Amino acid sequence: MNLRIPFHRVNWVNTSFLFVITSVGLIAAPIFLFQNSVSPLMWGLFTFYMIATGLSITLGYHRLFSHLSFKAKWPVRLATLVFGACAFENSVIHWASDHRRHHKHVDHDEDPYDISKGFFWAHIGWILFKLNAEQPIDNVKDLRRDPLVRFQDKFYVWIAFGVGLVLPAIIGYIEAGAVGAWAGFLIVGALRVVLVQQCTFFINSLCHMVGTQPYSDRCSARDSWIMALVTYGEGYHNYHHEFQHDYRNGIRAWAFDPTKWSIMILHKLGLVSDLRRVPTTKIVGAEMKEAKRKAEVRIAELSQQGTLSEQAVAKVNELIAQLSANLEELEQAVSQKVETSREKIKQWRKETRELTSQLGNLRLLPS
Repeated sequence: MNLRIPFHRVNWVNTSFLFVITSVGLIAAPIFLFQNSVSPLMWGLFTFYMIATGLSITLGYHRLFSHLSFKAKWPVRLATLVFGACAFENSVIHWASDHRRHHKHVDHDEDPYDISKGFFWAHIGWILFKLNAEQPIDNVKDLRRDPLVRFQDKFYVWIAFGVGLVLPAIIGYIEAGAVGAWAGFLIVGALRVVLVQQCTFFINSLCHMVGTQPYSDRCSARDSWIMALVTYGEGYHNYHHEFQHDYRNGIRAWAFDPTKWSIMILHKLGLVSDLRRVPTTKIVGAEMKEAKRKAEVRIAELSQQGTLSEQAVAKVNELIAQLSANLEELEQAVSQKVETSREKIKQWRKETRELTSQLGNLRLLPS
């Protein structure tokens, strides 16, 4: 713990709850599993709750309510509000307010989970301690107009405990008595809460530390397929911070983004609409600009350190010139509202990757 943090700034409600639920989930639940067998029904319920609560945060709290990336009919909004509450991450009004403030002030002091304060602060410290004055909830007026959101905000604690912890215990008791009740409470409840919370916390911490920045280095957010695996697809975080209103995070067809796939399925079912999607030309333009900028910076840095291979520099400069020509062609097509072919976009991306790869061949000559 940072000893400079004033003791009176500890948020005792959050700290006490997180200490208890984490202890129960990581200590009591494994002991129970070691001493008892868990029925297929309970494991099925655990899987359902993991997916339902996790996606309710990423699809509901994050992409739907915080970023308005699409519109959803009331069954989707209600389901994500109920199971989002079961993750014990506050009501959507408070969650979205913090998250919108994060995007507005990312990496600065007003960012609630500012990564520049360190991993611990961004991951969980900002929940345990309140170093600054409480921020007004004045950036979610649009959400307050939704009666379902207001209902969840008013009864958030009852929903979280009732549906998230008590209901699994009741289902377990009906199936197998006291042992089933403990299985429902410890495994489907506590252990699942801890796992889902850590997945979410990683978005605020490691997704700003691990990975690449193919679209922009204006903030610390990074793309990482590894982080996408444990964050329901939110690991493509550099893209998200550059194009925050896109309903996708992983834009490639192969990118692991179950939140995106869920939104697409709901769209096919007619339960969501107005999916916001950044034009491909804008994305490719950001990729090319960032690759060009990094190449120029890299050459300048190495030139100051010593003598570079003329052949390697010539190749990189050739690729930079080609990228500049591609950018000019793209901007002209956009301004004239001319549709760009898929083949042309593939070519631009190929040449961008070639430049990035060529940077690795830049070497200082031995003195």
